[in-house]
Amino acid sequence: MDTIVSRHNPLFKQLHRLAGQRRERLRERRTLLDGAHLLQSALDAGWLPERVIVTPQGQANHEIDALLQRAQAPVTLLDPALFAELSELPSPTGVLALVSWPQPPAPRRDGLCLLLDGVQDPGNVGTILRTAAAAGVAQVLLSAGCADVWSPKVLRAGMGAHFLLEIIERADLPAFAARFDGPLAVTLLEGAVDLYRARLDGNLALALGAEGQGVSAELAAHATLRLRIPMAPGVESLNVGAAAAICLYERVRQMGIATAL
Repeated sequence: MDTIVSRHNPLFKQLHRLAGQRRERLRERRTLLDGAHLLQSALDAGWLPERVIVTPQGQANHEIDALLQRAQAPVTLLDPALFAELSELPSPTGVLALVSWPQPPAPRRDGLCLLLDGVQDPGNVGTILRTAAAAGVAQVLLSAGCADVWSPKVLRAGMGAHFLLEIIERADLPAFAARFDGPLAVTLLEGAVDLYRARLDGNLALALGAEGQGVSAELAAHATLRLRIPMAPGVESLNVGAAAAICLYERVRQMGIATAL
């Protein structure tokens, strides 16, 4: 087992760059999973880490030791002070995993797809991914203006959803909408129908934009279904994570009814 006690160690420098720099993550197509829950979720989904990094305290934890046995990856022991420089958790759990993410799949033309256009808040992106996985979304496409989907903050908010979804970053959303074999539903105000009066079964691409700005005009031009979430007077908008959950679970409700019939 390797042991790192100096921040000048080449592996530590690499891990530090991956923890803090999107450019480095994109270049290497690697990221860090921070904490036992994310590592367990990855292993449960069949992902195998390239390396696991632990503190002495983490190594002594029975739960983490069991994960190390499952991972069957090289283990590096890291000084707790250096570990704290890699982890954003207020109370680090003592384990990190180095993983590579898969090549993006080809954009789908059917099923349930979720399009995120300029959603920049990492917490919102991660929360939406978690909801998407629970609601049976087949594929999530994110525009170039979205938060880094493989950043530690998004991974933490996603709570393992990354390992269950097909994810395409920096996607050309208008081009996807033009080829998709089904309606493009967009949350808009003008010319919109009440969400609960719209048909959301069958092939469906649902697009959501950031609060305030919404989806781009170019993507909105492809909308074949404009949706409005009903709200009490005086309320202008919902958090995009909440809006995603409401729309996706109305789809779940309708598909459940369709199945029952």
